[in-house]
Amino acid sequence: MRRPLSKCGMGPGGGDASLTLHGLQNRSHGKIKLRKRKSTLYFNTQEKSARRRGDLLGENIYLLLFTIALRILNCFLVQTSFVPDEYWQSLEVSHHMVFNYGYLTWEWTERLRSYTYPLIFASIYKILHLLGKDSVQLLIWIPRLAQALLSAVADVRLYSLMKQLENQEVARWVFFCQLCSWFTWYCCTRTLTNTMETVLTIIALFYYPLEGSKSMNSVKYSSLVALAFIIRPTAVILWTPLLFRHFCQEPRKLDLILHHFLPVGFVTLSLSLMIDRIFFGQWTLVQFNFLKFNVLQNWGTFYGSHPWHWYFSQGFPVILGTHLPFFIHGCYLAPKRYRILLVTVLWTLLVYSMLSHKEFRFIYPVLPFCMVFCGYSLTHLKTWKKPALSFLFLSNLFLALYTGLVHQRGTLDVMSHIQKVCYNNPNKSSASIFIMMPCHSTPYYSHVHCPLPMRFLQCPPDLTGKSHYLDEADVFYLNPLNWLHREFHDDASLPTHLITFSILEEEISAFLISSNYKRTAVFFHTHLPEGRIGSHIYVYERKLKGKFNMKMKF
Repeated sequence: MRRPLSKCGMGPGGGDASLTLHGLQNRSHGKIKLRKRKSTLYFNTQEKSARRRGDLLGENIYLLLFTIALRILNCFLVQTSFVPDEYWQSLEVSHHMVFNYGYLTWEWTERLRSYTYPLIFASIYKILHLLGKDSVQLLIWIPRLAQALLSAVADVRLYSLMKQLENQEVARWVFFCQLCSWFTWYCCTRTLTNTMETVLTIIALFYYPLEGSKSMNSVKYSSLVALAFIIRPTAVILWTPLLFRHFCQEPRKLDLILHHFLPVGFVTLSLSLMIDRIFFGQWTLVQFNFLKFNVLQNWGTFYGSHPWHWYFSQGFPVILGTHLPFFIHGCYLAPKRYRILLVTVLWTLLVYSMLSHKEFRFIYPVLPFCMVFCGYSLTHLKTWKKPALSFLFLSNLFLALYTGLVHQRGTLDVMSHIQKVCYNNPNKSSASIFIMMPCHSTPYYSHVHCPLPMRFLQCPPDLTGKSHYLDEADVFYLNPLNWLHREFHDDASLPTHLITFSILEEEISAFLISSNYKRTAVFFHTHLPEGRIGSHIYVYERKLKGKFNMKMKF
């Protein structure tokens, strides 16, 4: 038994055999260690590969697909209008760029807006046109589906970031809060510059050097911030404290500025300048014009003003909705490293509070920051977690469905009616539309896609400094009946169709009767009419006497 052992190594003696056996045991232990080491390397390779796949897909393929499916459903369950800018500063401009007809608002003649954002949808329109698939329904829905896809990517990025900073449990509750936020549901598939600003902000935050983040990349995050600034210059307000913090904590400050911020800013701004040079026909720094008009000169007050505390007393609580108590609770519980996010939220609200013109959508980009604190609150709830989750989900579900399917839907439904007027009329020039509503209440040619003669009451601000300036819409609403008789002094100038809110019918009934207009369609708009906005939208069609006689004969 020992002789083979001696052949293998040490010699014939028992001690040598013992040494030989001990050596074999050592070698066997070495093999085990080697296998462990190989296994570790194998798993590291797997982790790196998974990380690469995660970076491409956002996180997990099933999570990504679920989020995309949810945002697509979200897109189709939002059938209402919010603000005019979701059409007039994006889709209407894109339609004009590709099809060479439509209407550009005064912001474009004054060069206050950049063509960068509308160019995204114009590219989609051009592809559809070249394929011969530029139907009006595709022109309406494809841009919104594209925005929904980008919002889904941002949602998954927020989840990925929180998983890095905390753990999967916290990430899951932050993700839940983000997905069930009624205001995010209401806005994230709309073609608003605020929506794109929010998307870019979330993705940029994923690469921002937060404490504990494993995806820090100064070039990537600064590129996304620069793009957000190009699309909506007020993005600089939200990012000011974050950029300042990064600069203060960066040991190689000069390197950060010279090799990251300056090159990124130069490339992005140059791209914007070239795009706007092509479409404006002259060199224009749109971002400066925008900030000068809205911030420095505060001309936005022409479209309404609110008290300084409005964002704190109404705006912020409304967009947070039933998330508000969880946000407050989360602010007390969250670690100090999240203090910069809270500072950013408060800073943004304070700066916007200094501007007279205020809107809910302006502070939409801070909402994902708030979801971090809400998710942290839910993670630490023990006894009341299930009732809290049910309350949060059901309350937001009701608000999301009501605002997405019911509130302010008439202005979109009436455009579907105008589509039928156009496509059912072989001679496009024989029909004409006059929209007698507060200016920009409805979309325009992007939702009709037909060169039908249309007109609406205009409301450009006075940039010459005149006192007591009244735009066309203001003059009309001072005395609608007199305005109509003065504007349409003969039958030849009368449009074939009038569109107005129900609140105006009684006041202009004499004109409708004398001009042979008959109400042909009614569309519900809102349960909360106010001012010049009625609960329903009425469509009137002018019936010629000849047509009445013909009908009588039949």
